[in-house]
Amino acid sequence: MMHSFITLSFVSSLCSTISVLALRIPFDVHVQTPANNPTTHFPRQSSSNGILPVGNTQNSFYYTNIMLGGQNISVMLDTGSSDLWVTGSIPGATDTVGTAAGIPSVSFFVSPLRFLTSSAVLVANVSSFSTNIHSEGYDGLIGLGPNSGSSIYKKLDGNSGNNPINRIFEQTSSNDYITMMLSRKGDPGSNITGQFTIGELVPGFENITSMPHLSIEKVYRVTDVDQHWQIVTDKNNGIIGPDGQPIKYSSIAPKAPDGTIVGVLDSGFTLPQVPRTVSDAIYGRVQGAEWSVANEAWLVPCGQLINVTFNFGGVSYPIHPLDVSSSDFGVTFSNGNPACLGTFQPVTSAFSLLGEYDMILGMAFLRNTYALINYGNFITGGSNSNNPYIQLLPLTNVESAVNDFIQVRLNGQNTINSSQYALLPASQEQHSPESAAEKKQAYEELVLSRWPYIVVGGLVLLILLISYCVWRCCCRRKRMAKKAAKKAAQQNGGAASVDGFKSGPYAQLHDSQSTASLVMQPMRGSTVDFEEDYGGKDAFTRSR
Repeated sequence: MMHSFITLSFVSSLCSTISVLALRIPFDVHVQTPANNPTTHFPRQSSSNGILPVGNTQNSFYYTNIMLGGQNISVMLDTGSSDLWVTGSIPGATDTVGTAAGIPSVSFFVSPLRFLTSSAVLVANVSSFSTNIHSEGYDGLIGLGPNSGSSIYKKLDGNSGNNPINRIFEQTSSNDYITMMLSRKGDPGSNITGQFTIGELVPGFENITSMPHLSIEKVYRVTDVDQHWQIVTDKNNGIIGPDGQPIKYSSIAPKAPDGTIVGVLDSGFTLPQVPRTVSDAIYGRVQGAEWSVANEAWLVPCGQLINVTFNFGGVSYPIHPLDVSSSDFGVTFSNGNPACLGTFQPVTSAFSLLGEYDMILGMAFLRNTYALINYGNFITGGSNSNNPYIQLLPLTNVESAVNDFIQVRLNGQNTINSSQYALLPASQEQHSPESAAEKKQAYEELVLSRWPYIVVGGLVLLILLISYCVWRCCCRRKRMAKKAAKKAAQQNGGAASVDGFKSGPYAQLHDSQSTASLVMQPMRGSTVDFEEDYGGKDAFTRSR
């Protein structure tokens, strides 16, 4: 299984460990030197108490340190989930299992400056995990997503299950945001270091506040479990492909404007997950590209520089070519020659259940931005009534990135414009295979994503059918009444009238000015007679 699915693996594993252990323990952010605890992974320390350093494991996992019960624990930063969980035992913990289905509640500190009364944490059994997470650099995960997506929050009464980040903002009145900057290993030209902040900005990058406010694409209230940090690309040029042209794609998200794509910012995914057509457009025209069934991703020559740019809020975010393909996975072509992995992987099991988004922009995207996430009114129990938003500051300079790529992948020899690296014509683009199961899933996604329209359309159709039946019944009753009145008039010698008109010849006018009697044949009394003559159809409609 590729690293990109590690978060999904954790979720499924934790579902079976929800009732394992509940704890009440102190919690505070703390950075400790390796000499004090050599078994714990520690990122490089920051000079600021308000900024947490973020460690990097082979560009695949990003982690920072927290202290639980006096014990340092490295946790992966995950903007795509909403719960805190750790492994092993915690000194001084009080077992509260048996309450709220065994989901734990804890007291904790966050940084030396903030005291928080309670939050929730799971102590998970990871023996069933396919990956040794400690060897990857962390022993838990802290979810930074909206509180509505927390499994613990849904189990505990009231706000006692609010996740840690929600607790922090619940008790503060301003600066309800986090920022994240991820480093890139193997990039000789980068001076970016991994940093994570709560309510503060990284010095030197304060201009992020001048970036456009990207509104959070909110899901329907009944599906708020699927609420993530999802934003919408610019219209008709959301993703620019290697040939410099926009990649066309029709969003499955029901609220997305035409020509846009909805993407989730998720630091828990190593490989960004994009629609298959988008992945094919990025790698399908590369000479020598090969689809890997085992890795469910494209393999490309490591010397192939591939340009990809995303556009949000009128700002371009170029992706470093070292992030578009990766040499970190040790993959090979079918002939055994070394290859690089195409990092923008086709969406498979990462699909949104109800089609709320189209792609998951993981670490290979986020390394190219400094991201600020403002929680706004997503904070449960907080005082902030503003809508949440995201600001992204582009970090990748295209010219410098090309030079980095030449140094790393081409040993300093600039051959990026040689014929072997020229893109194939669009007519020769390769397409990755889509299984029958994926096609079925895509169809289900499409149907489920349109459920509000299906429900509304069904109600409208039902109302129209009922209205039509009522109208037909009324017309039938009216027609029967007229027939009965006409029959009665004939039986009474034409003295009866229908709708105020006599059914027989008109009587002589008794006007003193009149000099003649008018004898006329009866005119049609109503449209009912037309309907009888034309088989129940409206004569005027019929003539059009």
